[in-house]
Amino acid sequence: MLEPLAARYATWLGLPAQSTVDTSDEDPATVRAMPLILRIERQDPAPRTALLEAAATASLAVCLAPEAQPEGEWHDEIRLWLDNRIRKVSRRARGAHWDAVGELPGITVSHQGAEVRALVPGLVAESPKVLSRLQISGSELPDDTPGPPPDDRPVLWLNPDVEMTVGKAAAQVGHATMIGAALLPPADLARWAGQDYACAVRTATPADWATLHPGPDPATAWRERRVAAVRDAGFTEVAPGTVTVLFSWPH
Repeated sequence: MLEPLAARYATWLGLPAQSTVDTSDEDPATVRAMPLILRIERQDPAPRTALLEAAATASLAVCLAPEAQPEGEWHDEIRLWLDNRIRKVSRRARGAHWDAVGELPGITVSHQGAEVRALVPGLVAESPKVLSRLQISGSELPDDTPGPPPDDRPVLWLNPDVEMTVGKAAAQVGHATMIGAALLPPADLARWAGQDYACAVRTATPADWATLHPGPDPATAWRERRVAAVRDAGFTEVAPGTVTVLFSWPH
């Protein structure tokens, strides 16, 4: 399912920044996105890191679910989405609204007190009403201190110089797991699937970010260090062409 991502990866990183945000070739009526629904309750909301880790896992789980395979009921919608710009829209939900979202096709991931439901991508212009009632803004949570990441799963390193809301960061780490899975050899992907696509999200130090960054040669960085980059188009919050997350596969 994720071959289109692998094919476009290096090309996307090499585009001029302003080209990433150019949508002149798109018809707004055909724009597709994957909704990411973050459960954020008023009382005792989930920790930020746990919510991001759940979002990263859920985004990939939808793409690689049995329903996404060629004979599956989600296949056509996911393929249409993957063949174009990979957009995600994060929304927050609580209470009855969260329960209602569970009726829509997708996968919910529960992780360390956090819950995120990634839905099957579809046309933004035809989003169901249950989604249109959910807010995109206001999804902010305080930073937490999760400690060192486990060494048995990929780490998604957030850019230390870029501020993102939890909704924006959730979409970016979701992109990261998809890119990583698209580039991994089958044996590694199967091993990761056996872990239910568990991952860790951490903010890199400036020094670690500079060391990990693929730079001008993403193919070599992946081949030798198993590091891949998420470069944002720049539609919201960050400047066009910003690298927001680095995916690092454990050695």
